[in-house]
Amino acid sequence: MKAMIFAAGLGTRLKPLTDHTPKALLPVGGKPLLEHVILKLKAAGFDHLVINIHHHGQQIIDFLLQNHNFGICIEISDERDYLLDTGGGIKKAQRFLQGNEPFLIHNVDIFSNVNLRKLYEEHCRLNPLSTLLVSRRETSRYLLFNKENRLCGWRNKETGEIKSYYPDFSPEMYSEYAFSGIHVLSPKIFDWMEEWTGKFSIINFYLSIAARADIHACPIPELKLIDVGKTDAFTQAEEFLKDQQ
Repeated sequence: MKAMIFAAGLGTRLKPLTDHTPKALLPVGGKPLLEHVILKLKAAGFDHLVINIHHHGQQIIDFLLQNHNFGICIEISDERDYLLDTGGGIKKAQRFLQGNEPFLIHNVDIFSNVNLRKLYEEHCRLNPLSTLLVSRRETSRYLLFNKENRLCGWRNKETGEIKSYYPDFSPEMYSEYAFSGIHVLSPKIFDWMEEWTGKFSIINFYLSIAARADIHACPIPELKLIDVGKTDAFTQAEEFLKDQQ
């Protein structure tokens, strides 16, 4: 089972903590964010990981070496020359992720109570192009899905901006969900990415193909999720870890 961890971010919202340390190695509960995600994936059965790096990337390489890759196969997708965003990052890691089996994507700064194995198995059962873990938590930006849980659009409630490739799109007709930063993809995704190059967002990519491909929502009502992207979220993450013990 393959998975990719996005660990290349600049961590600008966490400055000055990230001035000399990559966000992925900031500690929560005595362990770096990256270690928490690796161990969660390993416990779910994922044994082949890809980690992208950019900001202070050598520190991440050294950390993995010091921990003997936590006893699993870990590859590095090196973006130190040019940060490629989420979509470009996935495409650059294609040589590690291509094959016959789906792969899971997990942001390094996400803590959740989701059962990653069940999410992966749900994707395999339904076999869409991509399965996005979503919930009804409050945010400014929402993905919009139809009654079949198929992606149809996007809306920013603060700015009023709407994106959709469906004609005569009316966002009021769709269910709003917040994306978790965790999704499972079919390797067929790379066929759809052929004309996409360089730096691009996976959400913009999903929206561009949503009218032609099944980008599926997996809503979990009881989902608990913390985005450790700001300093005030570290205390929440600490409490979350205590509750999980």
